[in-house]
Amino acid sequence: LYNQACFHTQQGAEKALKALIAERGKLPPKTHKLIDLISILCMPELEELRRDLLLLDRFYLPTHYPDALPGILAEALPTQEDAKVALEKATFVVDVCRQLLEGGTQ
Repeated sequence: LYNQACFHTQQGAEKALKALIAERGKLPPKTHKLIDLISILCMPELEELRRDLLLLDRFYLPTHYPDALPGILAEALPTQEDAKVALEKATFVVDVCRQLLEGGTQ
């Protein structure tokens, strides 16, 4: 279950960033790399998210395609602690994106 939780946290952050891209009149790219999405946005308000996005990015491939790259998560499948941290990070990313979409500041 923890691998699925980590996968869905990455997906939630991805969709929030793509919503910001679309709201700014751009077509969201067909990528799952959160770091690429934040680079497209070029918004200083999002720079503080970079570390969180890197953490979430590392869960996409091994949790969605477990046989794609054996050993990509050196410590094996995500743990309960990984899922908890991923959920906290993704919640923060989604909250920041929501505030920006609503026209507020962080």
